[in-house]
Amino acid sequence: MAAIEVEPMKIETAMRTLKLSGHVGFDSLPDQLVNKSVQNGFVFNILCIGETGLGKSTLMDSLFNTNFESSPSPHNLPTVKLKAHTYELQESSVRLKLTICDTIGYGDQVNKEDSFKAVVDYIDAQFEAYLQEELKIKRSLPTYHDSRLHVCLYFICPTGHGLKSIDLVCMKKLDTKVNIIPIIAKADTISKTELQKFKSKIMQELQSNGVEIYQFPVDDESVSEVNTSMNSHIPFAVVGSTDFVKIGNKTVRARQYPWGTVQVENESHCDFVKLREMLIRTNMEDMREKTHARHYELYRRRRLAQMGFSDVDAHNKPVSFQQTFEQKRSAHLAELQMKEDEMRQMFVQRVKEKEAELKEAEKELHAKFDKLKKDHTEEKKRLEELRKKIEDDTIEFNRRKQQTVHSHHTLTLGKSKKK
Repeated sequence: MAAIEVEPMKIETAMRTLKLSGHVGFDSLPDQLVNKSVQNGFVFNILCIGETGLGKSTLMDSLFNTNFESSPSPHNLPTVKLKAHTYELQESSVRLKLTICDTIGYGDQVNKEDSFKAVVDYIDAQFEAYLQEELKIKRSLPTYHDSRLHVCLYFICPTGHGLKSIDLVCMKKLDTKVNIIPIIAKADTISKTELQKFKSKIMQELQSNGVEIYQFPVDDESVSEVNTSMNSHIPFAVVGSTDFVKIGNKTVRARQYPWGTVQVENESHCDFVKLREMLIRTNMEDMREKTHARHYELYRRRRLAQMGFSDVDAHNKPVSFQQTFEQKRSAHLAELQMKEDEMRQMFVQRVKEKEAELKEAEKELHAKFDKLKKDHTEEKKRLEELRKKIEDDTIEFNRRKQQTVHSHHTLTLGKSKKK
């Protein structure tokens, strides 16, 4: 009989679509996140770098429409110091814990070589504090006050001739540690034509020296157009003021001059509104995210590498944190054991040396004692001989004295008989 071939049955699978019988509700997740974030509040930390008298405190007052407590800084400080103040602000139902860190005495020293060092040390100290909190067994990051700096407003002196060496050196040291936004301070002292040339000169010098400043993100469609436009306005030429002037029916922040009035919030007068829009209203969260995901991550990676931790071993194979820790622990215990053996050997060697020294000293003491004993015996013998001699001399003297007395008595008797 011939074999009968049977073709395999083709099973057609169709995806079954289920209709929801009611509202599920996971579309409320964004609202939940918003409510939780509003309940916890937000943190934002600003670093202001610039020479004394450029209006850093005034600009902060103008940006947040409040009056922060600040005192004028002296010009005779030997080194640069950083002073941070934290404020609790609230707008509508949103609470913001704002920290403003000011550089006191920046650029006032004759030798400005290490002016950036205090700033770098402060930024690293905040990163280190957060890293130590992360490495704890019992962490409290939700309640931890994050003091990492999210943005650096670098105030440029309105000279009109480009950046100073101290500006380029400092920004180059900080561009991998914090988001830098260059600002031309007191921009009302420069004409519009000179200001545009000054901006072009600054950007050219930053690019030629490889300084990376913060660029407003353009990957989000909702803000890409406005951020692209604002990136072309960097560095922002700003004017700050704590005074209010009535112009027409409005009271506005302005600076009053004999020749006219400079309105802080007038975009034809300065870039203050653009800075406030980009810094606070549009890109504050992006700066916070970039600080954590880029600058802090770079510091964390470097610090863990210094501690000897890595994601791969010598053969470029993945290795876990626990394995690295166990290896380092074993190496550390072996090193401790080796040091203990070395110290034990050193201790035994020093004990032997000390025993040899003590035996030598004991030998010297015995020799000295024997010499003293011998000298004492000889001295005693000499004194005995001397005493014996003196006694013999005394006896001889007494004997001779008796003879002399007897002879004298005999002679006296002889004379008496002759008479």
